[in-house]
This record gives sequence, structure tokens and C-alpha cells, in this order.
Amino acid sequence: TGPDHSTIAPFVSSLKEEIQPLFRDVLLVCDKMNLLGGTEFALDGLKLPSNASKKWSGTIGNLKGKQLKLEEKVRQLLAAQIEADKKEEASQAEDEKRKRQAERLRKEAERIAKWLSENEAKIGKQGREIQSNVIDKDSAKKMTSHGTIQGYNAQALVDEKHQVIVQGEASGSGQDHHHIPPVIDEAKKNMEAIGHDEHYFEGATVTADSNYHSEVNIKKCVEEGLDAYIPDKDFRNRDPRYEDLKEKYKSKKVRKYSLEDFRYDEEKDRYICPQGEELRCTAKRIRQRGGKLYRQYRGDPGYCGGCVAKRLCIKRKGGDRKYLLVLVGEEERNYSKEMIAKIDTDRGRKLYPHRMAIVEPVFGNIRTNKRLDRFTLRGKIKVNIQWLLYCMVHNIEKIVHFGYATV
Repeated sequence: TGPDHSTIAPFVSSLKEEIQPLFRDVLLVCDKMNLLGGTEFALDGLKLPSNASKKWSGTIGNLKGKQLKLEEKVRQLLAAQIEADKKEEASQAEDEKRKRQAERLRKEAERIAKWLSENEAKIGKQGREIQSNVIDKDSAKKMTSHGTIQGYNAQALVDEKHQVIVQGEASGSGQDHHHIPPVIDEAKKNMEAIGHDEHYFEGATVTADSNYHSEVNIKKCVEEGLDAYIPDKDFRNRDPRYEDLKEKYKSKKVRKYSLEDFRYDEEKDRYICPQGEELRCTAKRIRQRGGKLYRQYRGDPGYCGGCVAKRLCIKRKGGDRKYLLVLVGEEERNYSKEMIAKIDTDRGRKLYPHRMAIVEPVFGNIRTNKRLDRFTLRGKIKVNIQWLLYCMVHNIEKIVHFGYATV
């Protein structure tokens, strides 16, 4: 029989200082056996559940409310127990069941209270509070094709020649808008550690899906001299190859409200929606998105949540208020606009589809063949170690399958 979890977990946790050098040693063997092409790479993220439940997530306010509800439920159970004892109605089995339930809820409330006393609000990239998790504070809620999960976003930068992973990193962020800089920086360190110079990636082609389309990511690619192809969300709508498909679904698509449907009240600096409700500017801070600068106005969730025209107005599924972005200018250099023009070229449309053939089989191998369908440890450091171990095993498999033929 193999080692159980109590043996494996401490072993993995102890590899904090050793995991990156070990990963680089395997990468060095791949390089010596000519398994790295160095000319084309694909980057993507695999969202996997963590060893924590969604029910333990929330803002500081949410968690305080949950604590109070649990404490109230405990009081109700104890009161019911006292009443049953007076009337001698409850059986011993019912008494024990009620006591166990009360004890479990009491421990959950104490756990939340302890966490709140030791932690502060978690602030996201936009400067607003985002949900924390009591069990694993580094994990986050993420939308996937299988629904919402509590987990991590495991990044992998993959070389095209034999699908060798040159850098892996687990992140608690569900969005990929800021992932390229840290991944590229670590990948450069990896290549330098195995004997290449700091210009190894210059001129190389890099593809990533539209989740990576942001000024931060694209600017990093430009600075590093990468020939990157990162489409925006609407690139298929501009592609003439999809004209027939667009016509097929055109009649089924419901037109959403646009900025032109909202009336601006200059005196009070507000917008009035088609249903007569006002949207106010939430902050004077200018928001940046895709190289463009916006002011944000938002409606009242008390009204928007029950509005008869909600489906025509609120784009995000499950959203309870309308956010309206009003364009006020552009940055001096619009990296997003440059990338949109690049992805719409014949070369861009030809190269971008390579991404799926490079990186998707890697995730399929790790998730299906290696059976990593969730992370079993907690905390970014431990989860990152676990992810790099699987990346190493994937690369070792490449050495076994292809290495002997290239020696």
C-alpha cells in the first residue's frame, strides 16, 4: 500500500525551498534532450477546487452576519432542549441529536469569530473588498464551465515543440488580467538557471486566450519583446469566417440597453435609466479598461434587483445592480487597441488557434490521466508546491516518451 495523506501532506509542505530548483533540474534535462523549441509558447490557467468549501466565503460583513446567525441558531436549539426537558417530550436519541447539532454550530461560529479577530478585509485589484475564505484565505471563488468553485487558478506556460511546461504557478485570483508579468518573470529565471541568457524569450510567439487581454499583460509582452497574440472578447464578432454563424444566432440575441438609452443629468452628474431610476457616480477615480479611461455610475440594488427590464440592462448573470461605464479618454499608448489590430491580421487569425493544440492537452493530461481534479492542501504556498509537482511529473513523462529518440 502507498503512503496515506498524513504522510504525503507534510512531505509536500516541506518542499517550499526545494520545489523550484527541482522543477528547473527536470527542465534542464528536457533542454539537454532537445525537447524545447523556444520559439512558440502558449499560456493558460486551469481552475481547480481547493480544500475549502464555498460556504465559508464572504466579505467581513457577510462573515459577521453568518456568525450571528449561527449563534442565534445555537440559542434556539438550547431553548428547544430546555422546553422539551420541562415537558419530558424528547427521547434520549433526540436529545443527543440536538446537542450534537448545537455543538457543531457553536464550533463553526467560534471558528468564524477567531478568523475575524485575526484577519482584515481582502482587497482586490480594483481597490474594493472581495470575498475571503475562513478555511483557506488564499483561495477564491471562481466561475468555471462546471459552475462556481472555491479554488485556485493554476497557470502553465507551455513550449510548443513537445508541450513541456517551462513555468507553473498557482494563483488565488480567478481573473487572468495580471498573470502574464509574474509568469514571464519566473520563466526567464528558470531559463537563466539552466544556462540560457535573459533574452531567451525575445521574439518568441506567445498565445493566450481573451481572459488575458489587459493593458498590464500586453504591455509586459511588448516590454519583453514577445510576439504575443491575445484577443479581446469581441474578436470573433469581427472575424469574417464567423459571418454565417453570427447570422444564425442574430435573431435569437436580445438587444441590451446601451449608453445611448440612458439620459444624462449634467446638473446632478447622474444618468437616468429607461425605467426612470438614477445611476450615480460612485467615485471620482477614473477606471482604466483596455487602454481606455472611464467614469463609473451605478444603480440602486434595491431597485435594479426587481426591475421589470433587468434582463435588458444587467449583463452579469445574477447581478443586482446596473453599472454604467462612460468613456472619458484614452491612455497615451493604447496597448489593447494595438493588440486588437494585430489579432485581426491574417497572421493573428492563423497563429492564435495554435494555443489550444499546445496547452489544452497538457491540462487534459494533468487533470484526467494524472487525476488532479482538486488541490488537497491549503494556502498558496502549499498549493503552488502541489501544482509544480504535477508539472514536473508531466515534464518527466515527456522525457520518457520523447527523450530517448532525441539523444
